[in-house]
This record gives sequence, C-alpha cells and structure tokens, in this order.
Amino acid sequence: MKSSKLQDYLALIRFDKPIGTLLVLWPTLWALWLGSEGWPGWPLFLIFSLGCFLMRSAGCAINDYADRDFDKHVRRTAERPVTAGRIAPWEALMVTGILALCAFILIWPLNNLTKALSVPALAVAIIYPFTKRFFSIPQAILGIAFSFGIPMAYAAIQNYLPAYIWLLVLANIAWAIAYDTAYAMVDREDDLKIGIRTSAITFGRWDVCMIALCYASTVMLLGSVGYQLQLKLYFWLGLVLAAILAIYFVWRIRKRHPQDCFTVFRQNNWFGACIFLAIALGL
Repeated sequence: MKSSKLQDYLALIRFDKPIGTLLVLWPTLWALWLGSEGWPGWPLFLIFSLGCFLMRSAGCAINDYADRDFDKHVRRTAERPVTAGRIAPWEALMVTGILALCAFILIWPLNNLTKALSVPALAVAIIYPFTKRFFSIPQAILGIAFSFGIPMAYAAIQNYLPAYIWLLVLANIAWAIAYDTAYAMVDREDDLKIGIRTSAITFGRWDVCMIALCYASTVMLLGSVGYQLQLKLYFWLGLVLAAILAIYFVWRIRKRHPQDCFTVFRQNNWFGACIFLAIALGL
C-alpha cells in the first residue's frame, strides 16, 4: 500500500522508533539532575526533553541523506524513504534544517554559553553520518553527538562547566560505543560488502570483549562521578543494578545472533533509566 507523504516524513525522523531519542535523553537528564542537585524545574525539563527529540530527529534525517546510496544495499534499511525514492534528498536536508532551527529557538531563552555549545553540537550531529566512510569507530563520534546534552544542561543551570562533567561525557561515549556496536553487529555482513566502516567490523572477533570493556568503563566513570559528588547509598545500588544489566547484555550477544544484538540495543533504554534513577535517588 502506498504511504502518504506525512508517513514518509515520520519514517524519516524515526517517529515510530523512540529508542534513539531515549538514548539521547537519559544522559541529558543525568546532567540536569546532577547540575540542579535534584528536580531542575519544568521549563528546563521540557526544553531539554523536546530538544533531544528535535535533534535526534534532525540527526536521522541527515543520516538518511548521507547514507542514501548505501541504505538500498542493506536489508534492514532498504525501505527508508530517501533511499527508496519516496522523499527527495533535498527534502531530507530541509527537514534537518527546520528541526535544527526549532531546537535553537527552543534554547533561545537560555544563557549565551548554552547557545554557544549548540553550535558544535549541531556540527557533530551533521558530521557523524559521513564519518562511516573513513573513520574506523564512527560510534565514538555518535557518542560525542549524543553527549552534548550534558555540558549544555550544566551551562543552562550553572552558566559554567565543572571539571567532573567530562567524566560524565566520557562515560556516555563509552556507553554509546557499547550499544551502537551491538546495533552495528546486526548489519555487519551487509556493511562489509558495501564498504561502510563500523566498530563491529573494526573490533572483529573481539567485538563482544570490547563491548564488555565499554560497559565496564561506563560504570567506573559514573562511579567516579558519584564518589566526587558524595552521592548516597541509593546511587551505588542503582549503579550495581546497571552493571548487572550490562553483564546480561554481554551474555545475550555472546553468540552474535542479529536478533539478540538488536534486542540488546533497544534494551539499553533500561540501562540509561537505571542510571537516572540511581542519580535521582542518590541525590
């Protein structure tokens, strides 16, 4: 059945697949709660939550523009609207621009530091899809893109960036490499044929071990933040629970079955939520 133009635009921004937005949102909420030492208030909560949705949607649009000649050769992505010809490449660029503009308008009431940080945030989001052509671990660039909500949240609340937030950023980059490598394992055979570079290909037979190392790094870096901020017992209990989840994820993907890898990618939402609850209760 022929899809409507609206359905194609919604497919372009993955409106029916909120996992990407959640993976951007959780670290942003970690930072909002830590920076505010609790509830940040409705204005900041709504601005950053909607901002995460807009920027993730813009990222999906520019990703489909960048990958339009590759997606048609991958079974999972062959029916995406740009590569399938239902949306023109210029339309994908237009959607990216409109969504990025809306996100900037959203943060306009905030201070200049927050607005200044939005510029490199947008630049990394645009650059990321193209790094899959030449960079061996593009998932690290994705991690940087998904981490900009952390310094922006602190900037909005405190108007400066405490040194320890870079531990949060590194923790989120390590987490992103972990879950997006599992995601890349789903398409590894197709990516090898078309020449796309991913961490799943770069890590090769060490892929599961590297994912385990990234999860361990995430937990240790978050623990360092909790120790510096003297968070309460609930934080440590939540961090232990997150570590148990990570162990389960590594066990689940040990045989590298594509469906298991994809399921683990989606279940990382629970890891992010667990860390958020640990922070919120630990404060």
